[in-house]
Amino acid sequence: MAIIAIIASLSVTALVGIIVLLTGANNEVLSHILVTTLVLAAFSVTSLCHLAVVGKSPQVVGFVGIVASGGAFVAAEVLIWTANNFSSDSTQNWFRALGVLTVLALSLAHANLMLLLESRRRRIVRLGLRVTLVLITLVAIGIWIPLLDNGTFPDSNNDWYWRVFGVLAILDVLGTIVLPVTSAILRDTPRNVERQLTLPIALAQSLDALAAKQNSSRDAVALRILESGVNSGVDD
Repeated sequence: MAIIAIIASLSVTALVGIIVLLTGANNEVLSHILVTTLVLAAFSVTSLCHLAVVGKSPQVVGFVGIVASGGAFVAAEVLIWTANNFSSDSTQNWFRALGVLTVLALSLAHANLMLLLESRRRRIVRLGLRVTLVLITLVAIGIWIPLLDNGTFPDSNNDWYWRVFGVLAILDVLGTIVLPVTSAILRDTPRNVERQLTLPIALAQSLDALAAKQNSSRDAVALRILESGVNSGVDD
């Protein structure tokens, strides 16, 4: 349902943009509508990434991401349509909110796509996923700090900050590329599936008699018979 709503909103926005272009609206309205279309498209894509984990175990991250994308879209629309009505301080606050929410939306979209690997059982894949998620978080925080501090930190004398940030960003990209490839190469081994079957009394007694004759257990005998039947069916 959410995907249908996103597609519908994108289609309506695109239609409005086409109408405005063809009818020759004034340049200011035209530019606002076109930018709105682009912003809606961008945050709709992030919302689709968030929806990837809805219905799975980490779905709360997806819902938080959708809220972040919606908040960023609202902040962007306020700046697009009414920024001229604000004081410079208010405009800066809206820009700051847009920046923080955009980073959050993009980071959660990235994390949600990586969380699609959460069900993999290979230890190296699960460890790599956790490391990559930590790196995504650290990169987001690294962007938020100067953004919330109006760019006063770090100053020009603290180039170490951006050096460390660059290292974290490179490792983040590396994990994003290597982890899905590693997961595809190292496929999970199939699990043994356990099921309980209710047997007729006569069949259970026959299995018990056969197990006693073979000095084995009922489960072992039943498993051998089942495997033999399945294999013969496959051969046929």
